[in-house]
Parts: sequence; structure tokens; C-alpha cells
Amino acid sequence: MMLPGAAAMLESALPLSNAALDTSAAKDNDRWQAVLRRDPQADGRFVYAVRTTGIFCRPSCPSRRPARGNVVFFLVPEHARLAGYRACIRCAPESMHPLTARLLAACSYLDRVHEKVPTLSEVGHEAGVSGYALQRLFRRVLGVTPHEYYATRRAQDFRHQLRTASTVTAAIYQAGFGSSSRVYEQRAGMLGMNPGKYRKGAAGQRIRYTTAISPLGRILVASTTRGLCAVAFGETEEELVAGLLRDFPNAEVELDSAALAANLAGVLALLQEHPTASPLPVDVRATAFQRRVWEALQQIPFGETRSYSDLARSLGRPEAVRAVARACGQNPVAIVVPCHRVIGKDGQMTGYRWGIERKRQLLEQERRSAAKNAGC
Repeated sequence: MMLPGAAAMLESALPLSNAALDTSAAKDNDRWQAVLRRDPQADGRFVYAVRTTGIFCRPSCPSRRPARGNVVFFLVPEHARLAGYRACIRCAPESMHPLTARLLAACSYLDRVHEKVPTLSEVGHEAGVSGYALQRLFRRVLGVTPHEYYATRRAQDFRHQLRTASTVTAAIYQAGFGSSSRVYEQRAGMLGMNPGKYRKGAAGQRIRYTTAISPLGRILVASTTRGLCAVAFGETEEELVAGLLRDFPNAEVELDSAALAANLAGVLALLQEHPTASPLPVDVRATAFQRRVWEALQQIPFGETRSYSDLARSLGRPEAVRAVARACGQNPVAIVVPCHRVIGKDGQMTGYRWGIERKRQLLEQERRSAAKNAGC
């Protein structure tokens, strides 16, 4: 049975619909060439269906090759099923691909090991592949290395133990850590706060906030002692504060406009004329993949945009368009992490957590400002 951690990460790598499959002539030609070669390396990346027979197959299927004009491609078997095709009996395209089985074996091993951080060769031995091949497999399918997956799962386990164990010390040892010192050294990446505070539902963590009028409506800026934890747009101050309280239900949330004045000015500067506003420190918890996406977003130049497909390719995950879109939608710090700079492949506006119209205004303002500064 697929493990919860691996299942969630594998699921996030699949697109929302077959529309996410790049159907350009060049890509379809590459897929057709793989079908002609009966390329086993293409198995798991797509399936092809034949209109005249109503059957879909793996690229490596040994059956007779159909005429190109009768072939249509799908990213996953489920989409072929929804389109009315049935699975080929010879190649069984819905059965688990061998590489998927090896990936899950590696994930299962990483979920079980607590005594020490396993080496690549150790994990590869469990999965039946070399360490190098395993590293490539993890990056291609999950978007993280085996070590990053292991660290994320350990953090998830520790958070669970903190909620259920009798004491913090018990949680540390039940999660497999050899000493409390290692936990406290890593707490920023795992929890974003002291383990004791996390155990109490962030009770006692101090979050200060302020709100102001911006060119895009009411804006809220909130910060811990480590950095910004929320930047949000809304219609009213009450709406924004209610959202902050939902996100941090047990923290000590307080209005402190004086203390947040510099942070607010820094965020507003990102909305104004000059594209070289100073970077702001942030304190947000994220999975390894989310962090990679958010870092990539910050590399998009002011005044420019990228498509979700472009962003996925820049991460070495061209098939993970939905996972990238989801990470963009989960960004908690508007403007600072500029998820508004990602648009649809056709150049059209796509979803934005704080409203499509705000996204449109942001992009128009950035283009004007970039053009003005380029002419100086």
C-alpha cells in the first residue's frame, strides 16, 4: 500500500487535467518517436490511445503500431479512461510502473529508518537501483532529493509526536532522534518555533501585525521575531485579521503598527516605482518542494512573467505543473514571494490567492515601472 507521505508527494506531481499535458507538435512528435521505438524509459510519462480500437497502451507495448493519425496522448491512464478508452491487456498500462515501485520502496525505507541518516547507496540498495539513479528518480518524480524527503518525513513524524506524546522529551525519542540537542538545532526547519511552543499549538508565540491602505486595497503585514510570516490583501481590516487568527489560532497576535512600520514600508516599496527594493526576511514553514518553488519565484525579474510550465522546467520538473501551481497558491507572503508573476501558458491570467484583478494591476504596474526605469 502506498505510504501517506509518498502518496501525497506523488499525487502532487500529477496535473489537474490533461490540459496540463504539453500537446505542442514537437512534444507529440517526441512521444510518437518513443512509441515507435517501444521505449521503456517513456513508460510512466504518458500513455497513447488509438481511436480506431478504443484502447490505450504504454509506449513500450509490443502490439502492432497504429497509424499516427489515429493516436492521441494522455499523461496518465485515468485521463484515457475518462475519454472512453480501455486498457490494453498485453501491456497493462494501469499496473504500477517498475520505477514507481522502486520509488515507493525507497520511500518506505526512509519512513522506517530513524537510527541514522541513511546514505544514498543504502537507500538505493533497498530500492534495487544505484544511488545516482535513485537521486535522479526522486528529483524527476517528487522534485526533492532522498535526503530532503527524509528530512521532511522526520519533521512530519516529530510534529505528530509532539501532539500526542506525554512530554517533549518523549516526542523527541519516539520520533527517533538520539538527543534533544539535534532537535533544537533543526527546529527552524521543522517547526519554525520552539518544540514546546509547537506542542501547545504555538501558544505563546508572539505575532505582531499592522494594516494599511495600499494601491491594491487593504494590506496586512505580520511578523514573528524571525521575519515576515504573512502578507495579505483584503477588503477590510476585520477580514484580514480574522484570516491571520485562523492561520495562527494559539499564538499571541497583537496590533503593533510602530514595530511593523519598517516592514510595512518595505512591502509597500515593492508596490511602488523602483524594482530594486531591499529583500525582506521571512519566517514561513514550507516543504522542501514549496521552498524550491518560492525561491524560483523570487528569481523572476521585476516586470517579467513566467508560465507554470516555465517554472516547472526551471526546477527540473517539467511534468509537475500542478505541484508548482499548488505551491504558488500556498504562498503566505504576497509580493515578497512574487507568485503574481506566474501566468498561464497562453499568456492569460490564472488564479491568484488575493484576486485576479489585483494580479492584473500588479503586473501592469510592474511593467510600467520597469519600462520607466529602463528609460532612465
